[in-house]
Amino acid sequence: MITHINTEADLDAGIAALIALDPRWDAVLARGGRPPLRRREGGYAGLAQIIVSQQVSVASAAAIYGRLAAACAPLDAACVLRQRKQRLVRVGLSQAKIKTLRAIAQAIAAKHIDLDALADRPADDAHATLVQLHGIGPWTADIYLLACLGHADAWPAGDLALQEAARVAFDLPHRPTTKEMGPLADRWRPLRAIAARLLWTYYRAVKSREGVLIEATTKPKKAAVKKSAKKPATKRGKKRVDNGR
Repeated sequence: MITHINTEADLDAGIAALIALDPRWDAVLARGGRPPLRRREGGYAGLAQIIVSQQVSVASAAAIYGRLAAACAPLDAACVLRQRKQRLVRVGLSQAKIKTLRAIAQAIAAKHIDLDALADRPADDAHATLVQLHGIGPWTADIYLLACLGHADAWPAGDLALQEAARVAFDLPHRPTTKEMGPLADRWRPLRAIAARLLWTYYRAVKSREGVLIEATTKPKKAAVKKSAKKPATKRGKKRVDNGR
């Protein structure tokens, strides 16, 4: 049984096993292509990188993380706890992210959690442990398990790109909610992380083909127009462009 995706060979074996579980993945693979491995550093540094990257651009996240890693070399819980708050602010971290990074560091220092040991626990149990930490939500927990620990059964159900990719790939009547994504993926256990990787790659392929996603809006009622008006009223309402993220 495949429990972790650490190498390219693990990824290939996982894809083959997932297709054996559900043949529909063969078409998803054909359309999206083989997903990249994309493993990240684990431990405190890996979790810190995920936290830093939230709600900022890729370029900003890289710059902030680079400054944080330079201030703490090596970047670990003990070093972050030694830093004064103002220095972390100058690095570019928000107050909320500083609070989260410190809370996780304190939990590690007190031996309340061992981030690396989570790789040997079932995905659902490891997820439940992570979300008990201050500032760690379900998405962050699952991305850490998938990308940093290589857990084969992590499932970021709250990821909008995964939800939209699942809607298109499996011809669903609507974009599944976070709650609906759980039962949807039950048949893919214990290879849900493989499913996530394939759907992310599929999403990029579909988005490239279809451009941006358009959310339909209700056509507005015509407004009353005075006879003296020189310009005709616009008959169509604008649509809001949503890039799927």
